Amino acid sequence: MRYLCKTADDVLRTIKDEKIEMVDLRFTDLPGQWQHFSVPPGALDHESFSEGVGFDGSSIRGFQEIQESDMLVAPDPATAFLDPFSEVRTLVLICNIVDPGRGQAYGRDPRHIAQKAEAHLKQTGIGDVSYYGPELEFFVFNEVRYDQSTNFGYYEIGAMEANWNASNHDGPSLGHKLRPKEGYFPVPPADALQDARTAMVLCLEGLGIRIEAHHHEVATGGQGEIDMRFTTLTRMADNVMIYKYVVKNVARRRGMTATFMPKPLFGDNGSGMHVHQSIWKDGKPLFHGTGYADSSQTMRYYIGGLLKHAPALCGICAPTVNSYRRLVPGFEAPVNLAYSARNRSAACRIPVYFATPSSKRVEFRCPDPSCNPYLAFAAMLMAGLDGIQHRIDPGEPMDKNLYDLAPEEMAKVKSTPGTLEEALDALEADHQFLLRGDVFSENVIETYLDYKREREVNEVRLRPHPYEFVLYYDI
Repeated sequence: MRYLCKTADDVLRTIKDEKIEMVDLRFTDLPGQWQHFSVPPGALDHESFSEGVGFDGSSIRGFQEIQESDMLVAPDPATAFLDPFSEVRTLVLICNIVDPGRGQAYGRDPRHIAQKAEAHLKQTGIGDVSYYGPELEFFVFNEVRYDQSTNFGYYEIGAMEANWNASNHDGPSLGHKLRPKEGYFPVPPADALQDARTAMVLCLEGLGIRIEAHHHEVATGGQGEIDMRFTTLTRMADNVMIYKYVVKNVARRRGMTATFMPKPLFGDNGSGMHVHQSIWKDGKPLFHGTGYADSSQTMRYYIGGLLKHAPALCGICAPTVNSYRRLVPGFEAPVNLAYSARNRSAACRIPVYFATPSSKRVEFRCPDPSCNPYLAFAAMLMAGLDGIQHRIDPGEPMDKNLYDLAPEEMAKVKSTPGTLEEALDALEADHQFLLRGDVFSENVIETYLDYKREREVNEVRLRPHPYEFVLYYDI
């Protein structure tokens, strides 16, 4: 249940009226994982919302060092919801981070960066609101085992609907298994996870998140997708964090395990996060017009910004070594930096399901759900705004299967980076567009790059596959 709170008074009243027994304070670290600690209701008062609640920031990835570890969380009353998975009545509050030394918002807080991006959009005068509608894909497995040490390394996945289990003798063989790349859209019993996804949808809607559809995805072994109704940038990033929490915990309650790892299965489709986005001003959509696929010139410039900065964006939007097991030709992976209507082999797609002005948007297909949504949405908006401000021409649309082009044609189409290391190098070389309006900072970019290179690129290089699976499964 989501509570309609606006102020600290609303939250404190809700705690009393709803007989809340525990309050869970949540925030997001720099790589994009939800973190939390809990306090009893009596520990919260009005000052907790205005001044914050203290915690140790030295153990949080991308935050403070040990000699400057004291940090504060400032709960946002508008995010209050009842945790559907706790044994006792637990109120969840999503928080911003405050630096007590400066008495102001913490510069490396991803949620604060998202809020600054929204403020920057208004300051440019281009628009006053940006909408986001990400399509997060995920896998639900029946079991997963993985480990790596000095003398061994392995991972093993069990999925009741996958064809690799067709010959198992651990129970009656009932058939109806999904072969690789044949998971889109069979009905049960081949789709063995209909009820599980429905339970996830009902839980999300109970938390106030509007859902448009759910379905099995292309891969075998339990790949699914639940589509959320679009909303504003920071609110949608909050919803993504709730979405992941719900999917993982509903699966857990049903004796299964869920992951948003981009590519857990070799030789089959990976999990992407195609992000639909648009800009509005004074209640009117700015991306609808009379151009190609009913697009406006503003929209095409926005696309130009996305395509120009796509290699750098990949460092934030496809931020793991495993992301580049997904970003390979085929598998509907959008490695080609081009745009089109209806063409899913292009990095930017203009959906044409409906002709209404309010439905006109661009879908950026490179991101995957391992990213930090606050940083990813903010970075995409900044790239698009750079395209509008500098009138970046995206070129001609590519209305053909880009995987079947002749070699001489293919050589003219730029591609996404082939590794995380290349994407991070691109981000290091091209991030000035992120610094405008003080949305990102050099310190944030440097800290992010250092973390990714030291913790992920070097770790996987020193401890090769399957350490990659060990490192990323819990995403």
